[in-house]
Amino acid sequence: MTDLDTLSRASAAGVGRLLAGGALDPVEVTEFFLGRIDEAAKRNVFLCVTGERARREAEASRARYREGRALGPLDGVPVSWKDLFDVAGSPTTAGSALFRDSTPAKRDAPVVANLAAAGMVSLGKVNLTEFAFSGLGLNPHYGTPANPHDATVARAPGGSSSGSGVSVASGLCPCSIGSDTGGSVRVPAAFNGLVGYKTSERRIDKTGVFPLSDTLDTVGPLAKSVEDVVLLDMAMRGEATTDVRRADLSALAIVVPDNVVHDGVDDAVGANFETAIEHLLQAGAKVVWRPLPLLDEVQAVTAAHGSITAAESYFVHKDRVDGPDCDKIDRRVVARILGGKRMSADDLTVITGARKRLIRDLERELDGGLLAMPTTPYTAPEIAPLEADDDLFHKINLETLRNTMLGNFLATCGLALPSGRDAKGLPTSILFSAPWGADETLLSYGLAIESALAGASP
Repeated sequence: MTDLDTLSRASAAGVGRLLAGGALDPVEVTEFFLGRIDEAAKRNVFLCVTGERARREAEASRARYREGRALGPLDGVPVSWKDLFDVAGSPTTAGSALFRDSTPAKRDAPVVANLAAAGMVSLGKVNLTEFAFSGLGLNPHYGTPANPHDATVARAPGGSSSGSGVSVASGLCPCSIGSDTGGSVRVPAAFNGLVGYKTSERRIDKTGVFPLSDTLDTVGPLAKSVEDVVLLDMAMRGEATTDVRRADLSALAIVVPDNVVHDGVDDAVGANFETAIEHLLQAGAKVVWRPLPLLDEVQAVTAAHGSITAAESYFVHKDRVDGPDCDKIDRRVVARILGGKRMSADDLTVITGARKRLIRDLERELDGGLLAMPTTPYTAPEIAPLEADDDLFHKINLETLRNTMLGNFLATCGLALPSGRDAKGLPTSILFSAPWGADETLLSYGLAIESALAGASP
């Protein structure tokens, strides 16, 4: 029998293999993680623990294994959900005090139902930035999940999928499902030393997921390996197989922009990025550093006209921010939503027109290859200064999201991978992106890139 304590470090795929081989029992695994969640109750990670459902699903998984009819490689593997997803019997708070006592969902969101159909065990719902509208992960209503990589200084967990990142990095579950509109999967993956996968728009059904921006919202996993996110992507789409296979790096061309994405990057982040790129070169990949003027254009368009997220979030929340409930919402989130109120129809038309053109331009620039950049310009910042100064908060938030938001504007799929640590032991991250719809290509190369980077740093 496998030592249960090793489960806190195991990948989702690794747990699945141990279950399939009989070294672990689904009920024991579930009780182990429920116990860890209970011990961490004061760390602001889980907003709702679905213990009864988890035990029921674990018992069903145990029966299937005993009868030799497991549902797949993730049968019996626990998962947590960002509290934007409808889970039957639980309220969906969207991280807001306004929905703390909302009516429980009557049915699972389709993506939740698909993972249940794959045999996964839902442990509960985890914390997030209110309405999923920040890259830092702070929440004044439910507390901010503690980044586990600094035991002495409270640091930002990354957002908006803060609880998803911390729940996996803290060993409270092997994997978690979040959402990404401007970086909300990739940033917490970066700050927590995880793999984060932003899917292409419309790849995963968003029905039953609390919206921020109908255009840009995507569903994606945070986990401990590329193998994990490949399996989770397959299960979230309700598929029994995947076309993803490890690709040959000698066939890969990587474009590294030398404009925009390296501005203000910390020394450790930059050094680890360059080391990772060197390892990929040694593994046979072709790498070209060159300007991508279209990135400057993205920044110019958004600076002059605003963002799709701001416009669409105001559409979703206008009655709240313009009404008596405004004072009950995180002031920093309100400020970002009200940016959409100031936008005109002309602004939105200019943005959407430029977006369509630049998406096509990027596809031509990459020509089947991948885009590489640091996921974030620095490691997880300290929380105290951000709480004390709203201007600093907004500055750091936008800097944190700069590189990832480029991907959302350009409709890329993206894969954030650990690239090492800084002198304080804080994780750094590298982001690989591909044009819309090239998810299988991105993940196939991702499997090979992860292997090549395994020796890049301690």
